[in-house]
Amino acid sequence: MVTTKREAAGLLSALPQDTGRDGLARIWSVLPEARLVGGCVRDLLCGRALHDFDLAAPEAPDVVLRILKQAGIRVVPTGLEHGTVTAVVSRVPYEITTLRRDAQTDGRHAVVEWTSDWAEDAARRDFTINAMSLDQHDCLHDYFGGQEDLTAGRVRFVGDAGQRIEEDALRALRFFRFEARYGAGVPDHAALTAITERASLVASLSVERVASELLRIMAGPEVVRIIRLMHEAGVWAQCGPAEGAGFDVLTGVTCLEGLLRSGAPAQALLRLRALCGEWSEVLARHLKLSNAEKEHLKLLGESSPDLLPTMDDDAVRRARFVQDMTVLLERSWLLQAQCLGSVSAEWDGLRKRLADMPQPVFPLSGRDAREAGIEPGPSMGVWLRTGQAWWLEQGCRPDRDACLVYLRTKA
Repeated sequence: MVTTKREAAGLLSALPQDTGRDGLARIWSVLPEARLVGGCVRDLLCGRALHDFDLAAPEAPDVVLRILKQAGIRVVPTGLEHGTVTAVVSRVPYEITTLRRDAQTDGRHAVVEWTSDWAEDAARRDFTINAMSLDQHDCLHDYFGGQEDLTAGRVRFVGDAGQRIEEDALRALRFFRFEARYGAGVPDHAALTAITERASLVASLSVERVASELLRIMAGPEVVRIIRLMHEAGVWAQCGPAEGAGFDVLTGVTCLEGLLRSGAPAQALLRLRALCGEWSEVLARHLKLSNAEKEHLKLLGESSPDLLPTMDDDAVRRARFVQDMTVLLERSWLLQAQCLGSVSAEWDGLRKRLADMPQPVFPLSGRDAREAGIEPGPSMGVWLRTGQAWWLEQGCRPDRDACLVYLRTKA
């Protein structure tokens, strides 16, 4: 391990005043040894805007809590058992975690101990690009060559790659997510070899942890390249149930490529449906996705209502009435990918028409049925469904009076 310190890194000055610099100054006034760590340092080096502020401190969590309270800073013990508290300054949260070292790991969970050694804390992190820290003097502390790796587009494990994965198998999936965002296209050989040799460890993870990483991968950049890498490393097969062995990932990737060429938005469930087809619903159940996510995947596979660029306005209104707008738009992308697999002004025009069309509302209710002499119960449901079916046939155009006239003729 070679410690690199870069004085006056110029990173703090890149922070606009209204994005947390004042809050950092206040925290540093009472915790002068604290440093920005992990992703926020990495993103500062990349010139990306910060959305989260993560800090580490050598003081024990109860000491951090006490110091912040004494300074009049609002502090929440968000993860005290893990050494984490959250300071809130001007409504901006700053997560502060005591330096840690792993006392014991089992591939899924780690037992940690507090330490005051910055190098020990950095050594327990997953990748070199996430193991850097930045102090209040704008000095960058880089223990494992993270800045060089970031510049080279290289995602490399801290220390021995195999050991890092055995400590927590989720790091195998995290590798692919970070490779998508920061890799230059040629994965680190040592990392990929270690992952391939230990791919089976992914199956030991909780499905909730796997689902979280997988959905982030699906919504991220370079998704086709990453899915291919996961497949080649044997990791993709470990993410789903055993009966998924027959699913042809490479055929699915071809469908996903068509979706990307069409210009579809980077929606995880949309991409998952394109990649896996009906198998996405089985995968969703295995990964214990939310009921809403499982239903969304199912609806993306529906064949009705029909969606075509040549639809007339009546058909567009009917589609808007019978299916959620988000599902309609995403189904249109899937259909475009299947039909063309490329950009299309016609399909873009259909989506604009769908978006611009006011939401149709069936004009009759139970109150109208009662006023028409229909008693509550099954007959009322039949009456309303009859009216709604006719209203839909007419392109959702008839108003309340027209619907009542029609139903009187049917009585």
